[in-house]
Amino acid sequence: MKASVSMRISIDLDENDLRHFRLIMREARKNVGRADPELIVASAEAALKNIDRSKFASFVVERVDKLSVMIAMLTDHEWRLPQKDTTRVLNALAYFADPEDLIPDTIPGIGYLDDAIMIELVIRELKHEIEAYEDFCKFRSSRQAPKGIKARSNDLSRESWLERRRDQLLTRMRRRRNKGLTGADKSKPLL
Repeated sequence: MKASVSMRISIDLDENDLRHFRLIMREARKNVGRADPELIVASAEAALKNIDRSKFASFVVERVDKLSVMIAMLTDHEWRLPQKDTTRVLNALAYFADPEDLIPDTIPGIGYLDDAIMIELVIRELKHEIEAYEDFCKFRSSRQAPKGIKARSNDLSRESWLERRRDQLLTRMRRRRNKGLTGADKSKPLL
């Protein structure tokens, strides 16, 4: 039986490193410009398709899975993220629509390191949006919607049922994001 060996590599990014990644993100957004949101989403989806999860380290795969969540936030017709929040997520995905990659993806072992770092930074920026969407998906899948509209006013259609939960989660998301902006972490946001 072959013994499993793992190694943990830790990368500490200081404020100068983060400033560099913020600059890269701003440049990616400029390069994408006023691109059609569908193009940005399609580019991010294409980036996902190019990643063979079985060939990459778990830290890359974990971040790539979060990229899938960000795409789903934009394409899920039942979630309907408000425009301001949609723009934040599109800005996060802009890096993947830019053909210029910091580290070419074709370099074995480290080709997706820059992508994983950028995704991690964006995940932190969109933490509350991602949590709200994941909670919405759990709620939607764990409960059965009421069957049709009933005569009593307190019964809900599926659309009303989901809309009410979505509105609650979006309110929570904004409250947590605003609280985080006034908290101790005053670092300059990427988005």
